[in-house]
Amino acid sequence: MNRRMPLFALALTTCASCASIVSKSKYPVSIQSEPAGLEFEILAPDGRSVHKGRTPQIVTLDAHKGFFQRAKYVLRSTGTPGNPIEARLDASLDPWYFGNIIFGGLIGILIVDPLTGAMWKLPDDFVLRASGLEAGVAERAAPTPQS
Repeated sequence: MNRRMPLFALALTTCASCASIVSKSKYPVSIQSEPAGLEFEILAPDGRSVHKGRTPQIVTLDAHKGFFQRAKYVLRSTGTPGNPIEARLDASLDPWYFGNIIFGGLIGILIVDPLTGAMWKLPDDFVLRASGLEAGVAERAAPTPQS
């Protein structure tokens, strides 16, 4: 057995973290609406405006707020007349984070992925629906097939 293999394996486990390698901490999110063309604003939890625009639009957002803290956004739109929309867009735990059990070890689980925000992910698409509703509703779009 090569004497360098154990050292290489040790270095790999202490320096790597799975989600940080495979994922990212900022995500492009496609903001869409039904009907299209609604003006919207994205607010951080502290009420600070992060982005303003008109649908459809792709917005790049941070998936984390801080160490072990996922991002939580509020999307606001005037919707159709008399039908305002307010919806939450929250980051969720990235399944690649659990790859640290095999590849990243405790450093990946407790330090690297929580610090970089790679343990969280945001959806690819988010749809604001306003037509025919008493109160505005937002939902995540159905996942698109990956090729």
